[in-house]
Parts: sequence; C-alpha cells; structure tokens
Amino acid sequence: MTSFDSITPLLEAQAIELPSWAFGNSGTRFKVFATPGTPRTPREKIADAAKVHEFTALAPSVALHIPWDRVDDYVALRAFAGDHGVKLGTINSNTFQDDDYKFGSLTHTDAAVRQKAIDHHFDCIDIMDATGSRDLKVWLADGTNYPGQGDLRGRQDRLADSLAKIYARVGENQRLVLEYKFFEPAFYHTDVPDWGTSYAQVAALGDRALVCLDTGHHAPGTNIEFIVMQLLRLGKLGSFDFNSRFYADDDLIVGAADPFQLFRILFEVVRGGGLGNPDVAFMLDQCHNVEDKIPGQIRSVLNVQEMTARALLVDGDALRAAQDAGDVLGANAILMDAFYTDVRPALAGWRESRGLAGNPMAAYAASGYQSQIAADRVGGLQAGWGA
Repeated sequence: MTSFDSITPLLEAQAIELPSWAFGNSGTRFKVFATPGTPRTPREKIADAAKVHEFTALAPSVALHIPWDRVDDYVALRAFAGDHGVKLGTINSNTFQDDDYKFGSLTHTDAAVRQKAIDHHFDCIDIMDATGSRDLKVWLADGTNYPGQGDLRGRQDRLADSLAKIYARVGENQRLVLEYKFFEPAFYHTDVPDWGTSYAQVAALGDRALVCLDTGHHAPGTNIEFIVMQLLRLGKLGSFDFNSRFYADDDLIVGAADPFQLFRILFEVVRGGGLGNPDVAFMLDQCHNVEDKIPGQIRSVLNVQEMTARALLVDGDALRAAQDAGDVLGANAILMDAFYTDVRPALAGWRESRGLAGNPMAAYAASGYQSQIAADRVGGLQAGWGA
C-alpha cells in the first residue's frame, strides 16, 4: 500500500469550496429552524466560512447564491473575503423562486419568461466579473408533474436555445456548469434529470460548458463513481457538489450515509486525474437543519479529506496487476485494505506539522467563536432559504 508521507503533497493542495447558504437557517418542507448566531448578511456568511478554512486549511473559497447573496458592491465584498483569508468562488443562479417560474424558467413556453431567466444569468455573469469568479452554476427546477403537461422535446429545444444565449455571454476565462437532479420539485419529469442530459446540453455549447455532479441527485442504487469516471474520461466533469443522502436529495453531511461510496467516488477522481486538477472544482452543497453550521462544514471537509487520503493509499500498480490477471478477490482486497486504513492519526499529526490543530472540531469548539457570534448577532433578519 502507498505510504502516507508520499500522498501529503496532494492532500496539501486539496481545496473544497463552501456554499454561503449552508451557514443560513434551513429545514424541511414543514419548518425552517432558527439558531443563535446565524449570519444575517453575506459578509457574516463569509466570516463564518473563513473560520472553517482557518481551522482546516481546506476551504479557501466561498460560493455565492444570487439573489440570496445580493449586495450593492461586489468588489467590496471580494475585498472583504480577501481580508478574511478566502476568495469568492462559484456564482449560483436562482430561477426557482419567482412566481413567473411556476411552469419553467429557461424552458418556459412564454418567451418573456425565458428572457427574464436568461437576463438573470446575464446579471450573474456581471457579478462574476466583479468577484473574479470563474464558474456560473445553473440548476433548474424546471419540469412537469403530469404526463401531457408539457412537450418534452420542445422543452429540451427551448433549454438548448436559452443555454446557448447564456453561454455566449460567458467570459473567455469563465465557465458554465450545468447541474442535474433526478427529481424534485417536478415529479413526472425534470428537464435536466441526469448526467447524460446535462452532458448532451453542455457538449453542444462548447469547451467551457461542463457538468456539475451533485452526489445526492441520483436514484437509489446508482453507481455514482461510474458517472464520475465517464465524465472525467470525456473531459466534462466541471465540479462536484458533495453531500449525503439516505433517501433522496437529503443534503446531509458528506459521507454520513455511506462513507464507502465517498471513498469509491474519490478513488475514481484520483484514478481519472481529477484530484489537484484546476478544471474539477470540489464544493459542498448541504443544509444543516439540526446541527450547528460551522462545525457541520468542518466535519464535511474533514470527511472528504479523510476519504481522499484513503483513496490515495490504494496501490495502483498492484491493483492493475490483479485486474489484468483476473484476480477478482485480490483486486477487491487492495481497494478494501486502503478503505479500512485508519488515516485519522496520520492526518492529525500532519496537520500539527503544518501549524494546524490536530483535531479541528475540538479546536473550533474551544475557540469560543460559536458563543461569540450567538451574543453578537442579535436582531436583524437571519439568513435562510430565500435570503
């Protein structure tokens, strides 16, 4: 098995973007829960995200969601982030909350509604110019609930036309990343339900259009690592949204439901050249409903780091030899030996050698930051879904 010391340069370069919305209040269809210390402004979200990076050295950028993170001066917001040791990352569009989008946004039959959605993406690109962001991430709630409700092919044609107009505005050093989702909020069909549909749409646009893979956006039993492999093989895996699910799009802490699946995904990332590759962005997309937000994000990035370390420990040469020899159990054992390796003590020692806390969760709990923000952030409107 590969030695831990040999993999530390790759671990040191690992970066996992944090979503600003994960620091706001969230919940279920029935209740959004408030918590003391929840940010009220984009700046407070960024300050909290910077704490995650401070204790882990794993989260150097923060994704924004528009209009949830709308401000008057994005250049000033960029400077504020820099002052806190992080930068602004992916800009996420939102075409799922306006009444006009009840029957679709980029796929709507009404040209005026489609143009409104396109214009929103133009606005997001302008924000990218000000923040220095590279990626525009597009996730659509568009779809139908009943057979016959909409023309399936017509909706794909309108989507292609809308995306082409948006892509034409994307800058030379910027990218359009199209996310897919199996279902919800549309239940009969979703306009971008799977990686194949996303791939077909972005392949028609150009080299700077790629697929975003959200680990929670698949039917139960889907072999997600196969999709990772295929998109890397095709050069179209632009980004990850890491989270975990037990049933559907649960948006839980990554690795919470199936650590072995996360290991298998990251093994394919390593195998396919996606680790340390600037063209493949790692990001979390989670909602912390009952746990504190900052420790939840710390736990998440540490889970990704731990499974990345295990994936890097796989002896690639031995694995290929076993595969070529048809040694089924031997090949499987090589993977399982790496997965069952407890890398936590080695990671703790490595962190300490870099001036970090060996246990970032404990260090954050002892820092007093959680009680400080609970005391300081009294009054105002807490951020949450839609804010």
